[in-house]
Amino acid sequence: VQLQASGGGLVQAGDSLRLSCAASGRTFSDYDMGWFRQAPGKEREFVGSIVWSGTYTSYADSVKGRFTISRDNAKNTVYLQMNRLKTEDTAVYYCAAGRNWGVPGRPSNYNYWGQGTLVTVSS
Repeated sequence: VQLQASGGGLVQAGDSLRLSCAASGRTFSDYDMGWFRQAPGKEREFVGSIVWSGTYTSYADSVKGRFTISRDNAKNTVYLQMNRLKTEDTAVYYCAAGRNWGVPGRPSNYNYWGQGTLVTVSS
C-alpha cells in the first residue's frame, strides 16, 4: 500500500491542524493505521493509532486529549486532528499501515510508511 501524508505547515502554539494520509494500492480497511513523529535530533516516537474498523484508538500520553485519529475507509484516508498544539509537537509526522497486534506503538508492526509531512509550531 502506498501512503501519502499531507496537511503539515507552520502554525502558532495553541492552534489546530489536521493531517491526512491517503492510501492506495491495497484494501485500506485491511490495515490498522498509525501516526508517528520525529523531531530534529530525536528518535521517532509513537503518536497514536486506529484499528482497521475505526472502533478503537490509542494515543501517546504526550498527545492524549489534544490529538484525535479518525479514518474514512470509503475514502482510504486516515486523519490526525491536532488541537492546542505546543512547540514540542514540532516534528515530521509519518503515517503507517500494518497490523498492530495489540501493540500499536511498535514501529515494526507497520509494513508501510508514508513520506512524512512537517509540522512546525512556533511560540
